[in-house]
Amino acid sequence: MLLLISPAKTLDFDKTDLEKKTKLRFLPESQELIDILKKKSTSDLKKLMKISDNIAILNMERYHSFKTPFSLKNAKQAILAFKGDVYTGLDSDSFDEADLEFAQGHLRILSGLYGLIRPLDLMQPYRLEMGTKLQNDSGKNLYQFWGSKITNTINKDVKKAKAKAIINLASKEYFSAVQPKSLQADLYNIHFKEEKNGEFKIVAFFAKKARGMMCHYIIKNKLTEPEHLIGFDYGRYTYNEKLSSKRDLVFTR
Repeated sequence: MLLLISPAKTLDFDKTDLEKKTKLRFLPESQELIDILKKKSTSDLKKLMKISDNIAILNMERYHSFKTPFSLKNAKQAILAFKGDVYTGLDSDSFDEADLEFAQGHLRILSGLYGLIRPLDLMQPYRLEMGTKLQNDSGKNLYQFWGSKITNTINKDVKKAKAKAIINLASKEYFSAVQPKSLQADLYNIHFKEEKNGEFKIVAFFAKKARGMMCHYIIKNKLTEPEHLIGFDYGRYTYNEKLSSKRDLVFTR
């Protein structure tokens, strides 16, 4: 299985002892986006991304300090750099060498700036959400910028991993950068819902953390078949057969 998740706004770029690293596969495209963003003023960024003055200033500084090649001195492995709800659930700090190796082969992070990230890919800090309407040579937004590149690379990774299934644990905003009809493996969508007053509803905060927990469960147990996912029981979630269908698996609590 190949797992797809979203990135996080919260980042941690404190030094790490992990030496293993790989190189991002879309750095030329990332540089193209950085060059566009560098021409923006902080007020432009504030309006474009709907962010505060302080966050606009911070990210303007990030864009202007963006420099290749990436190394452990100016970048960090993505799986350790991203924080936030999904990554709290993922708990990569608990991974041993075998877990990291499995994650590297089976986990992919969708990114507005970097396209498709492997866990050990070195990245520099940034903020550029996939839904940003950033004008570029390919169109008016990042979906048009990335086109079929992300999907084509997912298919290459599926082939390399000999995966028969793609597990979508990403948000709608990020998964919209993928072209489902072109995927060369069975697609499974995973949903997490909370019961309240007899009804099951998605609560974003809990769903994000649960997506990370599902990734943790898969990586720790080295699962490779989608039918194994129904055993997921972290955080008091259980598989809900009544609400599920063949390709949409629902977990409730």
